[in-house]
Amino acid sequence: MLRDEDRIFQNLYNDSGIDIESSKKRGDWLNSKEIISKGKDWIINEIKSSELRGRGGAGFPTGLKWSFAPKEVGSRPHYLVINADESEPGTCKDRDLLRFEPHKLIEGCLIASYAISAHICYIYIRGEYINEGKILQNAINEAYENKLLGKNASDTGWDLDIYIHYGAGAYICGEETALLESIEGKKGQPRLKPPFPALVGLYGCPTIVNNVETIAVVPTILKKGSKWFSSIGRPKNTGTKIFCISGNVNNPCNVEEEMGIPLKELIEKHAGGVVGGWDNLKAVIPGGSSMPLLPKKICETIKMDFDSLVEEKSGLGTAGIVVINKDQDIIKCMARIAKFYKHESCGQCTPCREGTGWMWRMLERMSIGEASREEVEMLMDVTKQIEGHTICAFGEGAAWPVQGLLRHFKKEIIKKNNFNPLIKTNKKIPYLVDQHLLEK
Repeated sequence: MLRDEDRIFQNLYNDSGIDIESSKKRGDWLNSKEIISKGKDWIINEIKSSELRGRGGAGFPTGLKWSFAPKEVGSRPHYLVINADESEPGTCKDRDLLRFEPHKLIEGCLIASYAISAHICYIYIRGEYINEGKILQNAINEAYENKLLGKNASDTGWDLDIYIHYGAGAYICGEETALLESIEGKKGQPRLKPPFPALVGLYGCPTIVNNVETIAVVPTILKKGSKWFSSIGRPKNTGTKIFCISGNVNNPCNVEEEMGIPLKELIEKHAGGVVGGWDNLKAVIPGGSSMPLLPKKICETIKMDFDSLVEEKSGLGTAGIVVINKDQDIIKCMARIAKFYKHESCGQCTPCREGTGWMWRMLERMSIGEASREEVEMLMDVTKQIEGHTICAFGEGAAWPVQGLLRHFKKEIIKKNNFNPLIKTNKKIPYLVDQHLLEK
């Protein structure tokens, strides 16, 4: 259980104002100059010591990522890019940070930009976040007026300009290289890696891409010390995390808690419990729609951190917790997620472009009881042909939810379909399902 004095985001529910004066009362923009005066190596080493891992989904060590940026600035400038393209279903943490804690993010941008030798920072915001973008722009304007940004930002001797770039509502632009392509004015399609953005990123220059929450916690870590941050949670899974709890709960919410808190405690204590009581729980998606779901049996004891969830063949991802109770048809829920991924595939890689459609059509058939016995095995085979065979991790994000369904709820699929021997896996099936969808 996280103590109030250890909470980084004191205004997560907008209790005390978002203007610069209110932010300063909460500790923002204090000691920025002193932190930067300690030097780039000290900042990067403190972030490494804190064991902060990226809060955007992959959980890559932040300090290590920063250290990949070239130490010396050559003929190409360095860039910092903030990923605020929060398109993962079940996730809305960055939205509240942009709305209610913008100055934490901006101060974090200044410190991180200095650490990686960047004079320009782009904040890439999801196109639908119009109001959040306006609030952030007002906060940036306030920072400029108070000489916290621009030339000699915060009297540190470092120049920094921040620009907001709006996306156009494409999920794939949350992938860091697709995001960079989008900022450059191109179609948002992922790039092959290597080269990695830290060496060849925006406009071919060294670029570090970080999530909103990752950068927003940096100032507090450096003010309170890496030992303080690493004392919360457990080794390699340290610090606090904003969990987004939605679905079949009585009180959907965002809440900042320590890493490693039991999932059951999060749902019961902060989200008012499952609709119909804990015994009515069917499954939980623990980290946004791209992570495999977990059945009630595992949810009883699972702890919410990166490594604990990997052990159960799932992942923390963005910590977007979607609760599904027994009132829902779990097969239809996964079919809906599969439809989302089919729609959002950029189409660059054949396994993903074609495979996401196959998964969706097969799940649609399974949800109405028209699948054949062969298709259940074939569906797992399709997920394996997508997973690991694409340029970016979108393929895994589309395949894992389906694998989770097959891993834990295969019996339900078999029961629902009753394996009608008249319906067999043949060339007519895609036509049959398309016809069914048209009739809908």
